[in-house]
Order: sequence, then structure tokens, then C-alpha cells
Amino acid sequence: MSLLQDLSWRYATKKMTGEKVAQEKVDYIIEAARLAPTSSGLQPFKVIQVTDPELKAKIQPIAYNQSQIVDASHLLIFAAYDSYTKERVDQIFAQQENERGLPAGASDDYKNMLWSGLAQQSAEQHFAHAARQAYIGFGLAIAAAAEQRVDATPMEGFVNDQLDALLGLEKHGLRSVTILAIGHRDETNDWLLNLKKVRVKTEDFLISFN
Repeated sequence: MSLLQDLSWRYATKKMTGEKVAQEKVDYIIEAARLAPTSSGLQPFKVIQVTDPELKAKIQPIAYNQSQIVDASHLLIFAAYDSYTKERVDQIFAQQENERGLPAGASDDYKNMLWSGLAQQSAEQHFAHAARQAYIGFGLAIAAAAEQRVDATPMEGFVNDQLDALLGLEKHGLRSVTILAIGHRDETNDWLLNLKKVRVKTEDFLISFN
């Protein structure tokens, strides 16, 4: 199967069966998000996996009572740094140097240049940047789910502050960005299943400077 075929197969599943998805497939989806490119390799987000039925039930009203929250096999919550800190940036570059066999401090010129820019920005600007990086991983997770023939529903419809409080994200220096509900489509009750996938035509989507 090609990526384009996988993306044509997928849709934003509106009703799921509650059937479990094999953990090895979910692990594959998470790994795709982990391997996503991010600005300067900072990886300023984490994925939170939720399978506990009681916790999903608590999340559902925060997500406007959408049924996928409780009917999904897994919820993958993408949460970004609430801000960059010098400690976080130092840690990332130290890991890069260590794993690449470089001398400690080999990246200092670039790291210091990067931090000098970040240090002039607000925490809210930091979060906005980190959230954009999270969306890169989010998109690859959606594509990986389609490749595995696992249904996935991208969800922004939830009250972020309430979800953050429920999960205690503040103590981890994180804020929720989006949710990916993973499961299996309910072929009997999902009204969207058999509707044609509609996208803007290529000639209206693409602007070319040749």
C-alpha cells in the first residue's frame, strides 16, 4: 500500500466499537510520532497514552461528551512544553552530543545562539512554538495509524485547561495540545463511514512559482 492509498482509506471516525487495538500497532503509531522532525531536534512534546476506562470516562465531559473518548481503544494525548528553559535545551543538546559521539560542548555555539533567541520570548510564545512541533508528530501518528489500518480521530474539541488539571500536566511542565483517539470503526453506526472523502481540488490547493 502507498501512503496516498492509506490516507484515502482513513477518515475521522465518528463512532468506534470499543474493540481493543493490538498494543504493537499502537506502539508503532507512537514511534512514528517520536521519530517526527522537530525544530532544532528539541522534541518539545510528549505523548500520553490512556487506556483506563475510568480515566477515559472522566475525560469525556471535558471533551464535550464525544463518544470516541470512551469507545476508543487508546487515547493518545499530545502535550507540549509550557515553555522552553535553558535546562531543557541544555539537556537535549547534551543527549545529541553523547549519542553522536561528539565532545561535550561541541554544539555550544549553535545552542547558545538558539537560546539567546528563545530567552527573549514569552512563555506563551514558547508554548505556541512547541505546540507546532507537537502537530508534526500528530500528523505522522495519523498517517502511521492509517498504514496499520487502525482508525484514528483527531480531536481538538476539549477544554485544555481542564484536561491539564485532570492529568496533572502542570507539574510536568506540559500543556495539552490535541487528542488522537485510536480504535476500530463501527461500520453499522458511523454516519460518516460511507460518505465520499472531499478535499479541495489540487488546482485550487497548490500555488506554484515556476
